Amino acid sequence: MLSSKKKYIVNGNSGIKAQIQFADQKQEFNKRPTKIGRRSLSRSISQSSTDSYSSAASYTDSSDDETSPRDKQQKNSKGNSDFCVKNIKQAEFGRREIEIAEQEMPALMALRKRAQGEKPLAGAKIVGCTHITAQTAVLMETLGALGAQCRWAACNIYSTLNEVAAALAESGFPVFAWKGESEDDFWWCIDRCVNVEGWQPNMILDDGGDLTHWIYKKYPNMFKKIKGIVEESVTGVHRLYQLSKAGKLCVPAMNVNDSVTKQKFDNLYCCRESILDGLKRTTDMMFGGKQVVVCGYGEVGKGCCAALKAMGSIVYVTEIDPICALQACMDGFRLVKLNEVIRQVDIVITCTGNKNVVTREHLDRMKNSCIVCNMGHSNTEIDVASLRTPELTWERVRSQVDHVIWPDGKRIVLLAEGRLLNLSCSTVPTFVLSITATTQALALIELYNAPEGRYKQDVYLLPKKMDEYVASLHLPTFDAHLTELTDEQAKYLGLNKNGPFKPNYYRYLELPRNGEAWVIMSFLH
Repeated sequence: MLSSKKKYIVNGNSGIKAQIQFADQKQEFNKRPTKIGRRSLSRSISQSSTDSYSSAASYTDSSDDETSPRDKQQKNSKGNSDFCVKNIKQAEFGRREIEIAEQEMPALMALRKRAQGEKPLAGAKIVGCTHITAQTAVLMETLGALGAQCRWAACNIYSTLNEVAAALAESGFPVFAWKGESEDDFWWCIDRCVNVEGWQPNMILDDGGDLTHWIYKKYPNMFKKIKGIVEESVTGVHRLYQLSKAGKLCVPAMNVNDSVTKQKFDNLYCCRESILDGLKRTTDMMFGGKQVVVCGYGEVGKGCCAALKAMGSIVYVTEIDPICALQACMDGFRLVKLNEVIRQVDIVITCTGNKNVVTREHLDRMKNSCIVCNMGHSNTEIDVASLRTPELTWERVRSQVDHVIWPDGKRIVLLAEGRLLNLSCSTVPTFVLSITATTQALALIELYNAPEGRYKQDVYLLPKKMDEYVASLHLPTFDAHLTELTDEQAKYLGLNKNGPFKPNYYRYLELPRNGEAWVIMSFLH
């Protein structure tokens, strides 16, 4: 099934444990290795990062051009060199990908048209740390059209599309990212975005919290001029709430992840389609009849389970939340503890946002050729660090695919070293990312233009009216026609005819079942 094998013997520290608290951070991120040291990362697997919020990897793919982008002197056609990408000559190919993505991102294109006479982000200096894909490029160029200046780094070392990064650099965006960064490269890129003479960011757009953490730890005085943070991941939002609870959140923050138009679309529908894509591209496996355990039945887990069930897989679910667990049961999935099925399943998928969901004990007990992967943002769900020990042999058999071999010959198939599967190993549907990107853009506009005092140093959700606006911008794609309330109906329901149409305590809980979805109202606080 898999070819081009290359063996790597791993000498790691099995005692490494990730820490989630900011206060426990001890890694010296500004320590730059020698040129030879950076290249050696492409030849072997190094010690894992000690910090759980690092999105950097300990292994990078070898390439025909082994020169680190940090050692190259590149300029775009205008002579600008304020960027660091793999190869600026790939810009033309990246531009084509961006133009294709624009066709599937109608809301952002609508925002651009509305911004022709108005620049709601004029004066905004946005520093961003997200996946750098064609869809992100459309968002960045939209922010530019709205009047913002942007500097950007990647939140995941495997998800950057090199040609897209090149296209952005050619267009004048300071982008610092390439596919297969080392751990040191990852933090260096973020620092180059933030620490630049004569440029002070006043807005943060983050995915995972790494950028916010870096500024918090290295340049805390910058927060004096930053108006707000927009965060789109479960992991990053969790960190923001930790800071807020500890009284250390310096600026207002917008929790985009829990906005209806992000969580109920991106997390669910995006993962429902991309989980199969990522698994197919990396393993060429057939899903029919395979036994799969999905850890976590939130929106990501729901999407993964629905897709795998539709392909004929036998799906088990693990869950800590009795409500999500009951949903899994009523959707026809067997609720189990991981220990109960770990010896028999063919695939293990994590999507909890937690740490050490799959431990070394679980990995030791897995059957031969079991596939292990993660659909959550952070790389802490699978205890990959515990596999970096002398007695285990690693074989890199394909890009983002490792065989980890035990002394008795048993092997597991580890995808993307436990990092985000879909964006690391495949692509994701553009249209659903248009919804998320539009929500991010509106959150930035809201925080940047809010009068002083409207938002305190806390974490906020977008107003429901804004969620509805994002959804309405995408309906024309389907030639969809909304029903309008009559005056009598609006009065009867106690609503404004133009919305918002649901109270703040309303919860949109899609339960995918036989291709359908239900909207359930919850009065739980």
